[in-house]
Formats: sequence, structure tokens, C-alpha cells
Amino acid sequence: MKRSRDRAASELFAALYPRLAGWCRRLVDDDETAHEIASEAFTRLWARWNRVEEPRGFLYVTAANLVRDHWRKLERERRAMRRATTEAAVNAHTEQADPSVRLLVQSLPERLRTPILLHYYADMPIREVSVLTGRKEGTVKADLHAARELLRVHLRRSLDHTL
Repeated sequence: MKRSRDRAASELFAALYPRLAGWCRRLVDDDETAHEIASEAFTRLWARWNRVEEPRGFLYVTAANLVRDHWRKLERERRAMRRATTEAAVNAHTEQADPSVRLLVQSLPERLRTPILLHYYADMPIREVSVLTGRKEGTVKADLHAARELLRVHLRRSLDHTL
């Protein structure tokens, strides 16, 4: 029993780790942090192995939460640095004008950000996003539409400020 459990876990790791780590890499823009997040997601899965029905979904939702925590930590560090320097006004203006899609996705409310991360960055179909988030497919579609509209407005505003 333990041997088959270990084999299943090993096969799952071999099948999913590279893609999960790559997905995290695109979100955090750092190899080491991406591997730490992917490894932590697997560690949390192993701790709950017998209670998790959808390991792939569990891994991606856990990694998305860890990415969000990483972004929050970076934002706290950025705010501390801005307060510590006399160039706070220049830095704030530069950050506002940055049209980076990653920063824009990061700025979305969590209700909209999670479906965007799962659907567009993890290539999950709407049905799977619906199951993982506990929302109806129609709600997921509406959230994706609302998120795209917000991103479009923010991107247009950011580009207007840079011209």
C-alpha cells in the first residue's frame, strides 16, 4: 500500500512539477522563487495526500496562493523602500506608468485574479476553474470578462501616461 502510494506520488511529481514550476516562473519572474513555490505546493499536497481528490487542481490553487503571498511580500518591501528613500514620488510615478501585464494582473481583486491565473496562465478549461474555485461556469466566464475589461482599462491608462 505504502509502495503504491509512493509510486503514485513520484509519478505525479514527474508529470506535473516541470509545468507547475514553469507556470510559477512566468508569474514571479525568478527561477529560484518559482521552484520554492512549486516545491512548497507539492509538500502541502503530500501532507494531505489521502484527503485531496484533485491533486493537479490542489497544486495550482496552492501555488497561486503562494504566488499571491510572494507578490504581497514584494509589495510590502517596495513600500518600505519607497518610504526609506527621498525619491518616493519618482518611484511611485514610474510604477504607476508600468504597463506590465504581470503587475496589472497582480493588481486585480482576488475574485478576478484567481480565475485569470488558472485559466490563462495554467491553461485550465473554464469547467476546471469552476470546480477549483467553487463557482458556476457562468460566474467564472463573467469574472474572466470583468478581469479582461479591468486589465484593458488599466493598460490603456498606463500607456496614456507613458506617451
